[in-house]
Amino acid sequence: MGLLDGILSNVAGSVLSGGQSQQGANPLDALVNSLGGGTQTGGANLLGAVMSMVQQNGGLPGVINMLQNSGLGQQADSWVGTGANQSVSPDQLQQAFGASGLGNLAAQLGTSQGQAGSLLAQVLPELMNQLTPNGQVPDNHNDLISQGLALLQR
Repeated sequence: MGLLDGILSNVAGSVLSGGQSQQGANPLDALVNSLGGGTQTGGANLLGAVMSMVQQNGGLPGVINMLQNSGLGQQADSWVGTGANQSVSPDQLQQAFGASGLGNLAAQLGTSQGQAGSLLAQVLPELMNQLTPNGQVPDNHNDLISQGLALLQR
């Protein structure tokens, strides 16, 4: 599970404000706290909800395909590739995942659909980037997501 721990830690470190974590802080804890408005539970719920959304939409290949079909191929390629991640707007993600997709995420998080889109736009690019460390979708991508979800549920 060491690779998964590293991926989740990297996601944490990269999503933090300015891309820097507090010295001495566990990056996953910092991410979970920052995403959850200062609470571990809220951040874990957000990261878990986004990972579940990826899993429910065919894993990494399925999400990449959805993004490409919605005109977001350049953004998706940048998240998988080894260069800088291109940003995406909540509206663009709503086009890719549909109103029901963001509605389901919002319901899971107990927030508005607009807020869910904003959170997804923040988390999804870095999550996809960290789950593809060598610039390609790993063969065990489904296992990584499942293990990540199990880790977050603890």
